[in-house]
Order: sequence, then C-alpha cells, then structure tokens
Amino acid sequence: MKEMRTVDAVGQVLCHDITQIIKGVTKDAVFRKGHVIREEDIGVLLRVGKDHIYVWEKDENMLHEDEAAGILYSLCENEHMHPSEVKEGKIEVMADCDGLLKVDRRRLNRVNALGKMMIASRHGNFPVKAGDKIAGTRIIPLVIEKEKMERAREVCEGLPLFELKPYLHKKAGIVTTGNEVYHGRIQDTFTPVIKEKLAEYDVEIVGHEIVDDNHEKITACIHSLIEAGAEMILCTGGMSVDPDDRTPLAIKNTGAEIVTYGAPVLPGAMFLLAYLDRENAGGRAGYDCHEGKCPPDGRRCVTIMGLPGCVMYAKRTIFDLVLPRVMAGEVLSEADISVLGEGGLCLSCPVCTFPNCGFGKGGNA
Repeated sequence: MKEMRTVDAVGQVLCHDITQIIKGVTKDAVFRKGHVIREEDIGVLLRVGKDHIYVWEKDENMLHEDEAAGILYSLCENEHMHPSEVKEGKIEVMADCDGLLKVDRRRLNRVNALGKMMIASRHGNFPVKAGDKIAGTRIIPLVIEKEKMERAREVCEGLPLFELKPYLHKKAGIVTTGNEVYHGRIQDTFTPVIKEKLAEYDVEIVGHEIVDDNHEKITACIHSLIEAGAEMILCTGGMSVDPDDRTPLAIKNTGAEIVTYGAPVLPGAMFLLAYLDRENAGGRAGYDCHEGKCPPDGRRCVTIMGLPGCVMYAKRTIFDLVLPRVMAGEVLSEADISVLGEGGLCLSCPVCTFPNCGFGKGGNA
C-alpha cells in the first residue's frame, strides 16, 4: 500500500473500506474498497478522521485483508455452515441448521497464536440455531504475508476448526419414580418439565411409566420402554443417596454401563448417565451414535439418564448441558462430565440468558 494525503487523493482507488462510527446510530462503511475518490468525497473522509488514505500497490508476497479473511474462513468451513459477505475485511461463519457446535480448541488456539490474524467463536458443545453466527474471522493489519497464511493452513492439519452436528430424531421414554407420586399423594410436577425441555428438540415420547420405589419394578419399566422403541430413557425421582432412593440401583440392574453417578455441576450434582445396548450386552461409551453408527456392531445404544430433583425446579441444570449433546448423537464419557466443574455453578440469575452466559463453559470444549 502507498500512503497519501487525503486532500491529494482525488482519482485514487481505495484499497480498504472506510468505516464511520456514530455511537447508537451506525457502524458501517461510508466508502468500500475499490471506490474511486471524487472531489466531493474529500470532506467526508476528513470528517471520519482520515487525513491520509492508502492506495493498494500490488505485491506478490502479500495478501489483502479480504483475501486473507477468505483463507481464514476456509479453515473453519464445514457442512451445515456458510460465509457472510466480506465486510471491512471480516467474514462471519453462519449456521445453516439447528445443532450442536463442536470447536477444536487446540487448533483454534494455535491459529490465533500465530499473530496478525484472529478467529473468534462461540463456545463448543453448545446449541446453535439456523442463522446464528458461529464465528468471525479477519486479519489485524490491512495486508499480511502469504507465508503467514500458509502457516495457518499447516496448523489446521487439513481439518475444519468447527463442526455443526444436526440434531437426530430420537424416541424417548420417561420413568417417574416415587411412592408419593405412584400412590397419588402428590401431583407429578416433574414430567411436564421434562416434556417441555424435550419439545425443544425432535423427540417422540413413546411411553411414560409411573412406578413406586421398588427397584425391580423400575428396572422392568426401563426394559419395557426400550422394547417399545425408546432410544433415550429419562428417570425422575429417587436419585439421592438416601437408603430408600432406588433409581440408581434399578438403572445398574438393567445391565447398563454407568458412566457417572455424580457431576461437578450445581444444580445437578446427583445426575446419573448410563448406556445400554439393545441386547443388554453392556454399554458402549466412547462410540458416536450419530447416523446410527453406535455401537460398532450396528446396534444402537440406549442413553439412560437419572435426573435429580433440581431439574424439576431450577431453570437450568446439568440436564441442559447434556441433552443437546445426546440429541446430536454423542456418547459421553466420564471425562466429558468431569471437566464441567469450571463454569459448572449456575448463578440462578433473575433473568436467565442461557446459553448466552458462563454456565457450563469452563473446561467444556
């Protein structure tokens, strides 16, 4: 680029956007890259603080900010996302569908550590909706060395930085436990909460069983719902360590693999997660169920969750952190749960803005 005094720039071609910022009114380009400066433009340029402008001088070893932003977008690009138009040297990554965002934190950090370039994204393992902004990309200067952008490509190892997993259609069964509900002493206020949360996804409820605190009956109800086609079982009630709370035992006795009983999340410490394949051969934690690829022998595993009482009364809990991942076909490990401690404390804000808050966003990547 060549620097020129603005008053001498009539007839020159701008090599970058000129932005005007008026607080509370506008932040937009008054002139776009490629604009040929006219006499009447000089006053406008001076009023936005441009006493000097830059004219592009071609250099085979350098890239303009728009070209570099395109390269950065290519490092992010994956299925179910598209780029915005280039604006002020920036390209945004937009979601094409509802789904779970996955971010390769290690490689993203390596790109940003190169300097002179940036990719800013949402947190991974959280839901996005079609049309949401996933990330923004740009270089910091107006031009950058081609060699620098090649290093960014090498850092990404030929793999996209982001993945957007569409939600699956799932069949769910609900098991409500507790003598007090079974015998009609109190109203079941838990199930309506579960149904409301499931309604945010493509979930078909194939059955709802209400059972007392007999662990053998709870186990039988789980098996009955699986036989009815349920791919996800949600058990409510009986999840504490009290001697008469039998739901964890009942889940274990199905033959399921218990991934975790307990989570470093409040609300939600007494959460239980387990997996059971349809032939009761034990769980298959560690495999990805997306598009029916779990477990490796072709049988789909059933996700079983024991939901603590807090899910009934708290606005957001461990269930809100795990459910999107289950709906995207992920099979979670104990490590996926244990890293939730940092950020795992919900502050129960008077106005809930989840997922646009810090809940669950510590080590979750």
